[in-house]
Amino acid sequence: MKQPIAASELILNADGSVFHLHLLPAQLASRVILVGDPGRVSLVASHFETRECDVQSREFHTITGCYRGKRISVVSTGIGCDNIDIVMNELDALANIDLHTRCLKEQPSSLDIVRIGTCGGLQPDTPLGTFICSEISIGLDGLLNYYAGRDDVCDPDLEQAFLAHMGWTGSQCTAHPYAIHADAALAEQIAGKDMARGITLSAGGFYGPQGRSLRLSLADPEQNAKVERFVHGGRRIMNYEMESSAVAGLARLLGHRAVTTCMVVANRYAGQANADYKGDIDNLIALVLERI
Repeated sequence: MKQPIAASELILNADGSVFHLHLLPAQLASRVILVGDPGRVSLVASHFETRECDVQSREFHTITGCYRGKRISVVSTGIGCDNIDIVMNELDALANIDLHTRCLKEQPSSLDIVRIGTCGGLQPDTPLGTFICSEISIGLDGLLNYYAGRDDVCDPDLEQAFLAHMGWTGSQCTAHPYAIHADAALAEQIAGKDMARGITLSAGGFYGPQGRSLRLSLADPEQNAKVERFVHGGRRIMNYEMESSAVAGLARLLGHRAVTTCMVVANRYAGQANADYKGDIDNLIALVLERI
């Protein structure tokens, strides 16, 4: 007999919905778009012809609806890989756990998950407005290191090459980086011929972890210069963001297909930024909706 998952591990609300997202299984589509900003959920859903549900809880906002015959859920995650840990596990619970019996379903389901975000470009050919598809992500946050099977889905050669190139030891890199490939078929489907592709660094913060120094000095002042020069298997590190590694890594461990796409809103190489990007990102949203 299957062992039910304890209430302390799978926490459900009084209405039977999962704890943080406040969603019921019937409210989740098999195609999922993740965005960081809760306000961006309504922007994505403005393209839908119909809407089934609109659920908000903390930074997590979900709208499920239909776009040109495709049933899609758009979910906000907030910022950072810690929030992705919550969102990915609860989306998987909705798809693959019977919330009434608290037991795993006999036949697992696979979701298609595409993150639409913003990022900092790291190369001279990633100017403001560039769309980047994260074929591989290097997680500097350490999240995937807490899960069994991490070594089976990651790219150890890339991890070691990156550490050697950066020259990081001891306290300069307390969380061992993990390198994870996006689902190749989904990346091809979403990126098409008009997105830049390469390696993405997922940082554990916005300032120091991405080589920004305001009043605090950096442990490695040459971090970004070294990152810009790194090449592995013909791929360069194209951008910084804060979620793609956890999305790709947890998806692979859980049996889902996932990829991250971002629009460059700051070019670290050129020292330029565009804080008024919200109108432009709708073009990336339209592309993803067509291709998901």
